[in-house]
Amino acid sequence: MAAYGQTQYSPALQPAGPYTAYTHHAQGYSMPSYNIKTEDGLSHSPGQTGLLGYSNFSSTPPSQSLYSYSHTHGAGISSGIFQGTHAISSSTPFNPTQQEFSAYSSYSQSQYSPYYNSHHYNSPYITSSNISPAAITAPLAYQHPEHPVMMPNHSPESHTADYNPPPSPPTPGKEEGIPGRRGSDSKLRGRKRVIEPAPPLDSDIERVFIWDLDETIIIFHSLLTGTFSSRFGKDSSKAVSLGLWMEEMIFNLSDSRLFFNDLEECDQVHIDDVASDDNGQDLSTYNFGSDGFQSPAGAGSLCLGSGVHGGVDWMRKLAFRYRRVKEIYNTYKNNVGGLLGSPKREEWLQLRREMEVLTDLWLTQALKALALINSRPNCVNVLVTTTQLIPALSKVLLYGLGSAFPIENIYSATKTGKESCFERVSQRFGRRAVYVVIGDGAEEETVAKKKNMPFWRVSCRADLEALSHALEMDYL
Repeated sequence: MAAYGQTQYSPALQPAGPYTAYTHHAQGYSMPSYNIKTEDGLSHSPGQTGLLGYSNFSSTPPSQSLYSYSHTHGAGISSGIFQGTHAISSSTPFNPTQQEFSAYSSYSQSQYSPYYNSHHYNSPYITSSNISPAAITAPLAYQHPEHPVMMPNHSPESHTADYNPPPSPPTPGKEEGIPGRRGSDSKLRGRKRVIEPAPPLDSDIERVFIWDLDETIIIFHSLLTGTFSSRFGKDSSKAVSLGLWMEEMIFNLSDSRLFFNDLEECDQVHIDDVASDDNGQDLSTYNFGSDGFQSPAGAGSLCLGSGVHGGVDWMRKLAFRYRRVKEIYNTYKNNVGGLLGSPKREEWLQLRREMEVLTDLWLTQALKALALINSRPNCVNVLVTTTQLIPALSKVLLYGLGSAFPIENIYSATKTGKESCFERVSQRFGRRAVYVVIGDGAEEETVAKKKNMPFWRVSCRADLEALSHALEMDYL
């Protein structure tokens, strides 16, 4: 012990006998005992088997000499293991060949069963094949320093209750502020429902464009009179022929599909003017031809406005017809060919092509301006025409304007005049909206000036091009 003088250690500690497994050391030194806390939660001194010898490895613990470290022979431990006041340093590094590993061969990994037995869940950590009842009487659960001991319970009774996961934070803008649904049916419906953007309310509209129809958006009446051909140098016979062809298709559609024979003398300003007389009856199997409805003589005096009514039963049948017209319009406004059927569809397409060639794409330029307005979030197109309501709807469908004008935005000024229609439109959308009138006639221009509404005159195709440019540049 000359190399490690005992004067540096306490006299109370006496060196023990040499460790037989490590005979290569000729001399040792003494060290104080330490309490080492192992994974079984118990404190052990270096002379106890619990430091490295686990009781569940074998029913009989291995040789004491393999796992018990003598406090007099610390040279076999790598330097720096025990840090602190009694740190141990060794000038001799650890040599693996000096250890006897033959005794470890009996602890192969194959003898240990996995944590969770694939057949039984009685004890997930310790099985009966690798532990003796005499060594351990009860399973010891691993205890984390910061968590309490929890023993797993895999009995069927422990799984009867439903699992309740911890609540997750609400998604911003989705769950916050939404009242709870009442039943599971409403939940399923809420999942499957696709929320489509709703059109803005009438009170939210900021700008209303009030359009005239004939000679502003479409070219029709001037074809019949020859005004268009003489003004723009077109073939007059061709223009009149196309005008008559379109007129025939307009009245044919009005009579055959839109009840114009029944409604000609009962014209309304708006499609919903007689909706208050409708009792909501299902019309899918209703026979309009045999319901007894017949326009009485002098019916024009009965149907001037929505406030003048005839008999209750007759007014209800009248309301049925206007409701059916509205359904047809909404169904076929983007599929006019399906409404006409063959061969009328092919004739209609040919007529549209020839009219666009004759009018130098007048309608195409008007549709461009209408589409620009519809693309704005708080702007709307409204149609006010002197044509009767049912033929006006036929014109809108045949000229391909159904997507630009919802049927609720179409007004007929045949019997009330345009000033009355303008007043209805301004009452509907409110005084805060800005109204722009687009037309070619003197009547709409006069009403627009009277109501202090801007007026855009359309007298040629170039005026429509300028309108589209102004809309693109946000001048209007």
